[in-house]
Amino acid sequence: MNPFQTLDPLLRLPRHRHAEPYAALVLSGGYVEAGDAGRRRLVAGDVVFHRAFESHANLVAGAGAQVLNLPLHSMRGAPAFGQVDDADAIARVAERDAEAAGAMLLASAECADCELIDWPDLLARDLRTSSSMPLAEWARRHRLAPATVSRSFRDVFGVSPKRYRLEQHALAAMRLLALGATSIADTALATGFSDQAHLSRTLLTMTGRTPRSWRR
Repeated sequence: MNPFQTLDPLLRLPRHRHAEPYAALVLSGGYVEAGDAGRRRLVAGDVVFHRAFESHANLVAGAGAQVLNLPLHSMRGAPAFGQVDDADAIARVAERDAEAAGAMLLASAECADCELIDWPDLLARDLRTSSSMPLAEWARRHRLAPATVSRSFRDVFGVSPKRYRLEQHALAAMRLLALGATSIADTALATGFSDQAHLSRTLLTMTGRTPRSWRR
């Protein structure tokens, strides 16, 4: 498969996920990524590391974008967002060997933070880090109407705040299950699910796999 991708100007890609991990390196132009790691404006030299079954939506800039999508067998040590000094060198390697280019990218990328662009990004951050705050309480603290919060968040991230938080819990459970150190029931409780059955239903919906299949 050709790893080089052209994104048309002003293209809007709805929230979606990929079953396999990969990295997206911007070669020219740019786009906004809004996903499970937050939101960031990406330009040439920026990279996004997508872990398996993470979700994201994209809005391409007016100039369009050229992107290099590289397979990664391991995400160990990879940040969510990064930057490289010489994207062209990685692209030249990818013309011969995409896997070698992916390893080169992983070794050379420097960590970059997601941007806090507006209040939906603050809410996304809080949903990733706080498992219990009711949305109505968050809206009250920020002097916003709950209906406005829910509608505007969906416009930016492509999913409701409630679903976004549930999927963060599921991703955390997948990482914990992969370690194999806790039971499925304990993993469910540790990651914010009401019980093992709730975790099982969520993982089946997101990934088509049971919690047991995620354990090493």
